[in-house]
Amino acid sequence: MIRSFNQIAAITAANLRSIPDRLGLSLVIVVGIAGVAAVLVSLLAMRQGLDQTLGGTGKRDRMIMMRASSDGELSSILTTDIGDIVKRFKGIAKDASGQPIASNEVVVITELPTESSEDTGVNVTMRGVEAMAFTLRPEVRLMEGTRFTPGLREVIVGKKAQQSFKGTGLGSVLRFRGADWKVVGVFESNDSHESELWADLGTLQTSFSRGNATSSLVAQLDSASSLELIKQAAANDPRLKVDVLSERKYYSDQSDRSSRPIVALTGIVAFFMVLAALFAALNTMFAAISVRAKEIATLRAIGFGGLPVMCSVIVESMLLALLGGIVGAALAYLLFNGATISTLSSNFTQVAFSFQVSPRLVVIGLTIALVIGFLGGLLPAFMAVRRNIPQALRAG
Repeated sequence: MIRSFNQIAAITAANLRSIPDRLGLSLVIVVGIAGVAAVLVSLLAMRQGLDQTLGGTGKRDRMIMMRASSDGELSSILTTDIGDIVKRFKGIAKDASGQPIASNEVVVITELPTESSEDTGVNVTMRGVEAMAFTLRPEVRLMEGTRFTPGLREVIVGKKAQQSFKGTGLGSVLRFRGADWKVVGVFESNDSHESELWADLGTLQTSFSRGNATSSLVAQLDSASSLELIKQAAANDPRLKVDVLSERKYYSDQSDRSSRPIVALTGIVAFFMVLAALFAALNTMFAAISVRAKEIATLRAIGFGGLPVMCSVIVESMLLALLGGIVGAALAYLLFNGATISTLSSNFTQVAFSFQVSPRLVVIGLTIALVIGFLGGLLPAFMAVRRNIPQALRAG
């Protein structure tokens, strides 16, 4: 066993020292696999960023109530009367003055020009909330300005929405439905709400001709276990045809729907790029074996075993692949980590999020690179040791 390891180390060292003599062939593997790793890690980082933005929105001890069978707030229609009924349910937390910590909310879609295109409007979510929404969501923090004043056409803009849309700075005037809305504040929340505009519920309902219609009721629970109590109470009330679920689960489900196209794209791109890199590795290692056929035959003739020769070829292929994987992962990190982009959510509104190149994704990229290197070196290595030694020596 020790003799075999020594032989593998000796042959591998000789192989690596000869790489400069066949640098062009070796770079084919490195560059090809670097491209695979860079693209794959970048796509996975995009999905992870979207999952963290949407899936990280909401709390397990907060509930959201929508019309039964709605797949999102945009398709849900309730009324403030229904929301007010549920606010009185046992299990809803109350503030120091005894008021339920809950907010009837309406979600509408409007358009704003993006920074990259002044003439084309892009969907943006506008959320009407009650004053209690800020107590309900302490993660929503003003960075600039003040909160909107109930009864006035004023909005506060999420940080990522401000970065994505033109003319949303503090003091700007936005025009929706023939009326002017003044931007009085900018907020951050480190979740998907940063892609939204917030305004007073009643003002938004009036301006968008919604009457007393709402999209959802969001409420703080006494504890996460209170959710089942409220679900049962809602099911027993004939006035209510609603679904009640935790806020975290709602946004996690939204994340799953939004990330499906990215998952499909990642799978398709990864398949074809891995296939191309595998063929590149095979061709490169076959060429390397062909160039060194006499050298390998000589090693076999003087007593080196077939297995050490085979292992050395595979190790060389995997080391080149690993180098390519490291280069590709480094490129993905330098070019994309922290970069902010916008994509359509499952409700066809813009959701801004940042790429997240995590150590786990780098490990995935390097693992795939090593698998490609192993498979790319396996067949050439097998063919190298199967070749007739006298014929190989005469051919050289």
